[in-house]
Amino acid sequence: MYKELKKFKVTNQFSFTTEDSLAEVCNASEGSGVFLVYSVGDEKELIMVASTGTVQNDGTLKIKNGGLKDKIVEGHQFAKTGRKYSWPAQMKIEDISTLEVVWYETFNDKTKVIPTFVEGQVLQNFLDENGRLPKWNVAF
Repeated sequence: MYKELKKFKVTNQFSFTTEDSLAEVCNASEGSGVFLVYSVGDEKELIMVASTGTVQNDGTLKIKNGGLKDKIVEGHQFAKTGRKYSWPAQMKIEDISTLEVVWYETFNDKTKVIPTFVEGQVLQNFLDENGRLPKWNVAF
């Protein structure tokens, strides 16, 4: 686990296979924060980092309806379609049997850390360690 993530108390994880409904297995909150996606096989590999929620000039949070849960399930990736469709298709292409998704609320009543800041920290550490971004992150 990345040290930046240890301070966040509202967190959980779930596993997803191509046989699952992402909407049903996703236990993410409607809060704001980051999520990390791992490919689980012989080894566990971080393949994506993403966030949701924008902190406004006055320090308030602008969050889309559904927060982390909606971003994970309905967010677009690999195509102009929600992850509930694109993840299973991409998993079949890459022969990935299981994804593990770990999510963290980074901005709530008790904790106020900008979600994209945490996303950037995790991605920077990954870049430092691997010389590249996780394979499902196109750019940052």
